[in-house]
Amino acid sequence: MRLLSCWVCFATDEDDRTAEWVRPCRCRGSTKWVHQSCLQRWVDEKQRGNSTARVACPQCNAEYLIVFPKLGPVVYMLDLADRLISKAGPFAAAGIMVGSIYWTAVTYGAVTVMQVVGHKEGLDVMERADPLFLLIGLPTIPVMLILGKMIRWEDYVLRLWRKYSNKLQILNSIFPVGTLLPSVVSTGIGCPVPRIPAEASPLADHVSATRILCGALVFPTIATIVGKLMFSSVNSNLQRTILGGIAFVAIKGAFKVYFKQQQYLRQAHRKILNFPEQEEA
Repeated sequence: MRLLSCWVCFATDEDDRTAEWVRPCRCRGSTKWVHQSCLQRWVDEKQRGNSTARVACPQCNAEYLIVFPKLGPVVYMLDLADRLISKAGPFAAAGIMVGSIYWTAVTYGAVTVMQVVGHKEGLDVMERADPLFLLIGLPTIPVMLILGKMIRWEDYVLRLWRKYSNKLQILNSIFPVGTLLPSVVSTGIGCPVPRIPAEASPLADHVSATRILCGALVFPTIATIVGKLMFSSVNSNLQRTILGGIAFVAIKGAFKVYFKQQQYLRQAHRKILNFPEQEEA
């Protein structure tokens, strides 16, 4: 009589005559039979705590037929409720997260309105406005600020300046931004650039994304402060904040254009040195 051999522990039926055997798949030969206990442990490792996960034979890919004892009505209802909660949990968590973000955006929009037009005037505007308009309009304020922050207008100004700087020799001598010609690259009058450096993508890393997010959300506060400092003679809070925002964007943009061009020139003029030769002992 042929001995049975377990493909998990490699024991035969003579080693343990009381062990329960099972042939759970289409395999033949040495992988046909396996101990019930060994297969149970192997299935537990594959399911990793999820008793409803399907497990197949690693050789013939036949799915194992796993049955459970019948449950009583109470246990059956509890098991059904547990499955429903497990399936609905991710959707509920996503809904809570989206709702939290939405109401945070609504709150931020309301605070921004009161900050820009004034506390009392902002409350009056929101009290007179349609509630549906507020529920739709207020959360769009942070969204529009973030989208506006993503418009990198300084890069377009810098490209145009580099392209047409040969026609602006006076400004070019003060602020050498460079002229990109087909055969030669110039940083100004008589200052050739040896190469055109590669520029990094503005959203290449998470740091730029967080800077855009934080900069966009703090912009109304900065615009309000700059407006009070630079345009204190303007009586309207809204006009003062708008002027402060424009002034801040213009000044910050000018410094950013200058800084990026200096980085550009620094990269263009970099050199790679020879590796230092080691002195022989």
